[in-house]
Amino acid sequence: MVIDTLSNVDRYKVLNPLFKKAFDYIDQKDLTQLEDGKYDITEGLKLIVNTGTGMTEEDSLKKFECHDEYIDIQICASGLETIAWKPREKCSIPNGDYDTDRDRRFFNDKPDIFFQLTNNQFAIFYPEDVHAPMIGNNEIKKLVFKVKI
Repeated sequence: MVIDTLSNVDRYKVLNPLFKKAFDYIDQKDLTQLEDGKYDITEGLKLIVNTGTGMTEEDSLKKFECHDEYIDIQICASGLETIAWKPREKCSIPNGDYDTDRDRRFFNDKPDIFFQLTNNQFAIFYPEDVHAPMIGNNEIKKLVFKVKI
């Protein structure tokens, strides 16, 4: 997992060619003005923009998830978002089967940490990162890039 601010994205563009495309894409946009929806950026790179009211910790942890085929770059465009995290290797309580269509598997384990993102901060979640986002009390606008591995 990586946590940082958008002012430092040049450090991460070299990690994956699709990271560069994702960060270059948002560099040309006003994040707060992007409309909610799903966008195909290029082959292997999708963007989901969502604005919504944060949820309780309990509700978010019902979808304590990780992915096998995609890396998530989650950006908080506005608001204050709390995210739960735990390394996948420490998760031992599966919550259902792997969903191949949506590339996600859920766990019932308790997170190791909670952290917050706010305006123009981001987290990168690799397949080994189990996470539960969108915890909060107010409106959160977030962008999620789905980066094909």
